[in-house]
Amino acid sequence: MEVKIGVQQAPRELTVEVDQDADSVEASIKAALSDESGLLSLTDSKGRRVLVPTAKLAYVELGSPTVGQVGFRS
Repeated sequence: MEVKIGVQQAPRELTVEVDQDADSVEASIKAALSDESGLLSLTDSKGRRVLVPTAKLAYVELGSPTVGQVGFRS
């Protein structure tokens, strides 16, 4: 699933491809917003960790869980 994260005062958004479903990503975001550490931590599909300070979050957009189809339609 693709997760787009907008960061305040940053010209571009962060795009992270994760192996989690939308509900678990949403739960991680809610936990990060209520946690004292103030860090949103996501691990992408290649095992890299992305940390974003929750004070700088502008928005988080969760992509569709379905994979796009390849091919031609008639």
